[in-house]
Amino acid sequence: MKRSTMVLSAALGLGLAASLTAVPASAATQAPAGTSSARTVSSYVGSAAEEANNKAFFDAVMKSVKAKQAAAPGAQVVTVVYDASQAPSFQTEIANSARIWNSSVRNVQLRAGSNADFRYYEGNDSRGSYASTDGHGRGYVFLDYQQNEQYDSTRVTAHETGHVLGLPDHYSGPCSELMSGGGPGPSCTNAYPNTTERSRINQLWANGLKAFDKDAFTKAR
Repeated sequence: MKRSTMVLSAALGLGLAASLTAVPASAATQAPAGTSSARTVSSYVGSAAEEANNKAFFDAVMKSVKAKQAAAPGAQVVTVVYDASQAPSFQTEIANSARIWNSSVRNVQLRAGSNADFRYYEGNDSRGSYASTDGHGRGYVFLDYQQNEQYDSTRVTAHETGHVLGLPDHYSGPCSELMSGGGPGPSCTNAYPNTTERSRINQLWANGLKAFDKDAFTKAR
């Protein structure tokens, strides 16, 4: 399924969500009510609300995983299951993102399947792509068409998936840092986490669900 060509304009960061919202009802069909096909100029500075939203998303996914892990206590490698059926235009990018993360870290792995811990959606949203929760203990990643036209789509997807695994945004970082998102600009196409980010994920997920430590969601440096 080919994505429609959108107007290229300055986008919000790769992961903007000002508040917790329900999954856009119009995802994969049309723009949600109140959004525009053009975007406003914004710097990549992030916000306290955005950081809180990313943490809420992470917590929702972890709760889902923890419930399933109870059936396999002591597992050294945690499997996080995703559903990409509601983002048909991004099947390749989502699969590539999962491969990137699975080859980069050892204590947690991403798998497509049913009974998912989080889902991907697609559509138009003035906030760009972001990770959020549905308010009912489940998480989702929303992939915005326009932003994925302007920025490297695999980087966008891998960045948002980084929130699933516990990494916050760090827009001031260099292109080599995946969670710097859109900070380095559209010319940045790196879709791989750097050594610090990989180490942080392995630390969070060491010995199963260690991610519930109170300091799990901290900025990667």
